[in-house]
Amino acid sequence: MDTMTLWHLTGWQFAALAFAALLVGFSKTAVSGANTVSLAIFAAVLPARASTGILLPVLIAGDVLAVLTYRRHAHWPTLWRLFPAVAVGVVVGTLFLVWADDAIVRTSIGVILLFMAGVTEWRRRRDAANAAADSDAAGRPDGSASRAGRVKARSYGVLGGFTTMVANAGGPVMSMYLLSAGFRKLGFLGTSAFFFLIVNVSKLPFSAGLGLIDGRSLLLDAVLVVFVVPGALLGKWAVTRINQRLFERLVIAATIVGGLQLLLA
Repeated sequence: MDTMTLWHLTGWQFAALAFAALLVGFSKTAVSGANTVSLAIFAAVLPARASTGILLPVLIAGDVLAVLTYRRHAHWPTLWRLFPAVAVGVVVGTLFLVWADDAIVRTSIGVILLFMAGVTEWRRRRDAANAAADSDAAGRPDGSASRAGRVKARSYGVLGGFTTMVANAGGPVMSMYLLSAGFRKLGFLGTSAFFFLIVNVSKLPFSAGLGLIDGRSLLLDAVLVVFVVPGALLGKWAVTRINQRLFERLVIAATIVGGLQLLLA
C-alpha cells in the first residue's frame, strides 16, 4: 500500500492527524458530518487513496464511543429500512474504487454533498411551520414508513453506502437524510451512531481486500485512536449546550464545508 508509516511522519504531520482524530470523536458525539474536515486532513497528509483505509479504524473507534453515549436513542425501524440499500451502495462503491482515481471520487462526492445540503435546507424552510408537529421529543420521525419515506430511505441509503465506501464521506449524506426525516437531536445522534458502527465495520473486509488496510496502517491507527476519546468527551459536553435549531444549522454547514473541501482539494 502506498502510505507512510508512523515513523515517516513529521511532527507537524502527526499533529495534523492527531487533531483530525480528535475531531472525529467530536463529530461522532456532537455535530455529525464535521468529520469531513478530518477526511480532508488525512487526504492532505497521506496519499489520498490510502488515507481512506487509515481513517476507517479511527472512525470505528468514534462510532463505538457514540454508541456507548447515545445507545438508548436509536430508532431501529429507520436503521432496518436503510441497511439493504446501504449494502447495495457499498458494493457499487467498491467497484467504483477499482477504476476511479482520487480526482473523480472527490469531485463526484463534493457535488452530491452540496446538492443535498441545498435540497435539505429548502425542505427545512418549506416545512418550518410544521417541524415541531412532525417529530416528538424522543427524536422519532413521523410518517417515515410511508411509500415516499421508503423511496427516500432507499435513495439516501444507496448514496450513503456509496459515499462512505469510496471516501468515508457517508456522514453528511446520512445527516441530510435524518434531518429531512424529522429527527430531533438525540434521536439523530443515537440512530447515526449505530448506523455508522455497523456500516463501517462491514467495510473492513472490502477495504482490506483493496489493499487500503495493512499492518502499517493499523499501527498508525493504534496511536491516533488515543486522540478520539477526548474529542468524544468534548462533543458529549458540547451537545447539551446546543439547541435544536443551531444543531441543524451546524450539521448543514459541516456538509457544505465538506463538499467544498472535496471539490477544491
